[in-house]
Amino acid sequence: MGPYFAELITTNNSEVTLNLSNVTFSGQPGQGTFLEGLDILEPRFLDWVDSIRNSPEQIYALFRAPSASLPRPPVPTVTVMPLLSIENNPELSVLGDWFAEEICRSLSRTNLLSVISHLSSRALAGRRVDIEVVRTKLGVDYCVCGSIRQLGDQVVTDVDFLDAETGRILWTRQFSGTLQEFVSDPEFSLDNIVKSIGSAIASDTLSYIRGRPINEIADHRLLMASVSLMHRPTLREFAKSREMLEEVVKRAPHSAEVYAWRGKWHVLSVFNGWSSNPAKDTKGAISNTSKALDIDPENAFCLTIDGFAHNNLLRRLDVASDRYEKAIGHNPNESLSWLLHGALFAFQDAGSQAVHASRKARLLSPIDPFKYLYDCISATAHLSAEDFEEALKFSESSLALNSRHLSTMRAKITALHFLDRTDEAMVVAEELRRRQPNFSVEEYLRAHPASAYKGGQNVARALRAVGFK
Repeated sequence: MGPYFAELITTNNSEVTLNLSNVTFSGQPGQGTFLEGLDILEPRFLDWVDSIRNSPEQIYALFRAPSASLPRPPVPTVTVMPLLSIENNPELSVLGDWFAEEICRSLSRTNLLSVISHLSSRALAGRRVDIEVVRTKLGVDYCVCGSIRQLGDQVVTDVDFLDAETGRILWTRQFSGTLQEFVSDPEFSLDNIVKSIGSAIASDTLSYIRGRPINEIADHRLLMASVSLMHRPTLREFAKSREMLEEVVKRAPHSAEVYAWRGKWHVLSVFNGWSSNPAKDTKGAISNTSKALDIDPENAFCLTIDGFAHNNLLRRLDVASDRYEKAIGHNPNESLSWLLHGALFAFQDAGSQAVHASRKARLLSPIDPFKYLYDCISATAHLSAEDFEEALKFSESSLALNSRHLSTMRAKITALHFLDRTDEAMVVAEELRRRQPNFSVEEYLRAHPASAYKGGQNVARALRAVGFK
């Protein structure tokens, strides 16, 4: 195969992987012989090949359209119980039930949680919540429950978030407002509750895994921990994330989302400047996202991460745009698809579209273990629209959550430069030099997808103005 071998096949000490992004198939499954021509005279290998050839159903299964029976990733499971009316007020009981349903709907948008249907949760509703019954009947890891009552002209809700295994309260929140406020603008309390759930699960998971061997970490905590660590600011945490992802793949080898997350790890490794072998990590990213789409070709999250890899590593903006559009077509509530589509619009100088997509992503994002990324891309979107005040606001918000994020530093420098706040831009530039000593404008222009567009040139101009070569 000569020089084409490396483009088609990746090998290591345990796997031989075909890069499906460079392959097209002709004919239909079953028309050819499985592994015909691969003559390895090893008895156990030959026995395995014969067993596959004698069971063509195994081959046909690889080509079936995805169905509801596809395995889910091992993520935490949450139930939201209807809020109970203390006074047994029928009107408040209806409001408490509706409130819980809206929380369920918001939480179900994330790939990092499995949410029990509201109908199933409602079936266990009574005058009190028995956490042992809830855990046993619904098989959940976490439970949201609480009460609702009338106090003068105010409706008061008390909401608790519990670890279903131990019954431990992770947080409690109280919200109040008029009945009209609850009905016409539920977001004022719902948004706070939903984001608090995501933050609590991420924090609880990271506390739980600290000092524990991987083989003692429960499945539902492992993927959440690896994703949380993947988006934290230190290389040590990022490396630990990779170790955990490998274990997740071993435990859930048929879950499409798991391979997508592993693909994203490789992308971030290159994009954050932490990769010791960018070419190898680029191959690893595309190989994993291709594997994810082999398992579930219509999975919006997997399509999004594949687009992310093509955009940031291969600079195939056309492929990335196609993936994001397909992802949003399959799931209009996939916040990450909107976010990364917003980044792509920003790279291509489509400022108003970038701002719209990033705003949509923030509204749809139910949990924020990596809110800094949403704020960073929102800053980039506003830079492309030349709204430098808003870009500065979002870049500062992002850096408050992740002070080491290099892309956000570049966005802040750019916003400050075009606001004629050069002294402040110089301070951020010194921090960027400390974090990335070998960074250069030349390298940025060579590697960044936006380099050929006005937005990328604006970033380069701002970086040169603060002393980068």
